[in-house]
Amino acid sequence: MPSTNSIDIELRLLIEAIYLKYSYDFRNYTGASQKRRVLHALPHLRCATISELQARVLHDPEAFMQLLQFLTIPVSEMFRDPLYFLSLRQNVIPFLHTYPSLKIWIAGCSTGEEIYSMAILLKEEGLLDRSIIYATDINPVSLEKARKGVFPLEKMRSYTINYQQAGGKASFSDYYTAGYEAALFDRSLCENISFADHSLATDAVFSETNLVCCRNVLIYFNRELQERALGLFHESLCHRGFLGLGSKESIEFSSHATRFEALDKAQRIYRKI
Repeated sequence: MPSTNSIDIELRLLIEAIYLKYSYDFRNYTGASQKRRVLHALPHLRCATISELQARVLHDPEAFMQLLQFLTIPVSEMFRDPLYFLSLRQNVIPFLHTYPSLKIWIAGCSTGEEIYSMAILLKEEGLLDRSIIYATDINPVSLEKARKGVFPLEKMRSYTINYQQAGGKASFSDYYTAGYEAALFDRSLCENISFADHSLATDAVFSETNLVCCRNVLIYFNRELQERALGLFHESLCHRGFLGLGSKESIEFSSHATRFEALDKAQRIYRKI
């Protein structure tokens, strides 16, 4: 069994190889989470060591795509942290109504749960038709799942509870069609959604936005990459635009702290100064 130091060296070499070969930059992701995910991937890709995995990934793009699913494990749910969405509805939506058109960026959208949650909220508030939602992620498999808008039917009960606690104004079941143990969400919800591959580690801002939501993504970044991402969000937001982060994330100790004010500190909703 290799020593911990050897594993750490192998991991650094793997991450550097991925960057050089595929231009996916995981070099500033937190080490503990990264190590755990790579070690979990080893038996699934039939590799005994990280070095063996590196050799396979370098010569087999399909193996890299398999590994990518472990490096970007999607953990999400619709209307996750309902009070966050309730706060958006109560504290942000009134300001968004003042704009003739809206651009919203959901960064790290994963398999799409937050996208459809946002679309439903905007629809109920009469804003969806004049909104463009940019849904971005680095994982093409996750993006394709998001495009399809199909989620396990067994999840709908908990999603319904979240929706109700988030101030939902209708019956949640009105938004999807059930069949074959799956729920297909109304295609009208994604008519104004633009899905795109985008990396917070390497890519630049692509549009001016009124609201940026990046929830439960920064927790996987080290301090340097968090700073870069927050800088991108600030650059993307229009004057007095809004930023929503995850429940365990904050801008308070970043160099960008003075560039935002807390609109709802408890729910991690900020406004650009």
